Amino acid sequence: MSSDTLKTLPLEDLHRAAGARFGGFAGWSMPLTYPPGVMKEHQHAREHAGLFDISHMKLIDVSGPGAAALLARACPLDPSALRLGQAKYTLLLNDAAGIIDDLIVTRLGEDRFMVVANAGNADTVVSHVGELAAGFDARVGPLERVFLALQGPQAAEALARAGLDGSALTFMTGTEPRPRWFLSRSGYTGEDGFEIGMPPDEARDLAAKLLADPAVMWIGLAARDSLRLEAGLCLHGQDITPRNDPAAAALMWAIPKSMREAAKFVGAEALAAIVAAGPKEKRVGLKPEGRMPVRADAALTDDAGKTVGRVTSGGFGPSVQHPVAMGYVATAHASPGTRVFADVRGTRVPVEIVSLPFTPHRYRKG
Repeated sequence: MSSDTLKTLPLEDLHRAAGARFGGFAGWSMPLTYPPGVMKEHQHAREHAGLFDISHMKLIDVSGPGAAALLARACPLDPSALRLGQAKYTLLLNDAAGIIDDLIVTRLGEDRFMVVANAGNADTVVSHVGELAAGFDARVGPLERVFLALQGPQAAEALARAGLDGSALTFMTGTEPRPRWFLSRSGYTGEDGFEIGMPPDEARDLAAKLLADPAVMWIGLAARDSLRLEAGLCLHGQDITPRNDPAAAALMWAIPKSMREAAKFVGAEALAAIVAAGPKEKRVGLKPEGRMPVRADAALTDDAGKTVGRVTSGGFGPSVQHPVAMGYVATAHASPGTRVFADVRGTRVPVEIVSLPFTPHRYRKG
């Protein structure tokens, strides 16, 4: 996709004024880095509070008497069991149990839910859930919002100083602090933090207040990627795709056993068959030896040179000071401590299978 056909963020002028370097991602022109650079941005989010513009992601309002039943059909999730304000990570599957997208669903009312979808899949999610909605008394309404994430150990204090108090929220809970606003305590870095959706005409004031705080700085897409990779979090389109199922992707923890047994969600039969047979491959953490990062699409081989897997995400972990990666390997090679080799431009780099995450999660659990 050429640069002139990329979608632009509502706050693009603020990013340009901050000296952002832009690049294409999921159909959007996104700030990749700012003048401090990836390493400093990454460490600032780990140590203080980083502000990310994630307006490329989509907020979707699902409401009506049949909203819970619709979402239970679309995802392996029991929305009716969620408390008001509770959020849940879930998956949107196709008939073959392939992962169309991973979502966060928050219950905001008796018959109303907020769904957060990934940028590249937003139209597909709206279309897919909208088609399913034909059999339910429910409305699927994509929202036009600026979406910001404030992440890091000083996020709560910085948000309060900007006039938005999220102290009552714990990890994976959300609320509507103002009309047409959405605030959740969640994120994509492994750190404590918040995601804030608001009307475009109200976003500039909040962004200005946050950026006036010495604890806060803009963080680009490059550091967001290294942060989430250290935290062992999947990127859809790389680590999970419609070609991957939840069992192979090590995401079965997101599917309640009761939902699997009821088997009413799209893809339930296919997933049951996969689980019964055992997945042929597993998503794992990968720790390369030395300082050379391994990147997505690098082949993984065993001692004899036989291909046993592939890298799906890889780079350098500034917080852990060594290369970090994720990928899929044949189930027989998926145990932590197993050694495989990554092909990096013709060089065989030894790689150890490790448990995820590389850095501990520091969510506010309550």
